[in-house]
Order: sequence, then C-alpha cells, then structure tokens
Amino acid sequence: MTPSFATCDLCDAHKNDVSGAFRVLPPVFRDFGGVRQFCGPVVTVKCFEDNSSVKAAVESVGYQETPAGRVGKVLVVDGGGSLRRALLGGNLGAAAARNGWAGVVIDGCVRDVSELAAVGLGIRALASMPLPTEKRGEGQSDLALQIQGVWVRPGDWLYADEDGMVLAAGRLV
Repeated sequence: MTPSFATCDLCDAHKNDVSGAFRVLPPVFRDFGGVRQFCGPVVTVKCFEDNSSVKAAVESVGYQETPAGRVGKVLVVDGGGSLRRALLGGNLGAAAARNGWAGVVIDGCVRDVSELAAVGLGIRALASMPLPTEKRGEGQSDLALQIQGVWVRPGDWLYADEDGMVLAAGRLV
C-alpha cells in the first residue's frame, strides 16, 4: 500500500534543505504507467540503448519486507537521456508489476504505451519511442547516478505524484 503523501507538501516541508538530502527532479518526465502516485526505496541501473540490465532488474523481486509489510522499490534508470531507443515496454512493465515494483523512472524512452497505461505500476520517462534496444548485455547496477543533473543514490526514497518527483536520503512518510 502506498503511503499518503503529496510532493508539494514534501517540498514545503523541506524547501530550506541545503544539505542535499532532499532533491527535486526537473519536470521533464511524462507519466506512462497505470499508477499516478508511487514511492519507495531506489534501485539504480545505468545503461545506454541496451535494456539488458533493466530486464534483469524488473524480473527480480521488486519489494522489501518490513515490519509494516511489503514496500515496493523504485527502479531509476539512467538511459543517458537517449530518445533513440525504448528501455521499457509492455512485457517488462508487466514483469515489474508482477514482481512487486512500485515504479520505474527512466531518463530515456518507453514503448507499448497503451500496455504500460494498463499496468499497475508507476512509470515515468522522457518520451515514447517504438524502436527497441539492442541486447548487448551491457549496463551497471547499484551505483549513484545523475538524472537530469540531480543525484540519485541506491537506497534513496523517491516520491512521485501528479505534481512531480522528489528524492530524499531516507523515508519521509
């Protein structure tokens, strides 16, 4: 279950943070998933026009067991901002939802937009692109990334809703 939050309220509460523990992603991402509001601890992947690492991630367990119950994780993908290939499509979106992921944020493209909209998963990306990736087995996981100039680290918490996306060094709600 997604906790109740509003990114505007989180920004109001943390607007004076100068430590870098609270960050806001720029408003360049479009909403493609069937879930508008999502949050969870971040898992990172860095890849460029090869979604092998994305596939491996979404086919793995996408949640953590906590004393309060299961908490879905959020996969953040540094696709280098490429608009030439889609890193996530309908099959991988369905796999992510099936495996308990709360959301996927891609600094790059998705495809199979109508399929993604029907999936119970939060999905944000720059654009849609029908061209798939080449599968070269390239990519890295679990490293700090810069997404649109904002640092994203494994274990950060990402909160997304209709107003935008924010990151925090720890859980806020």
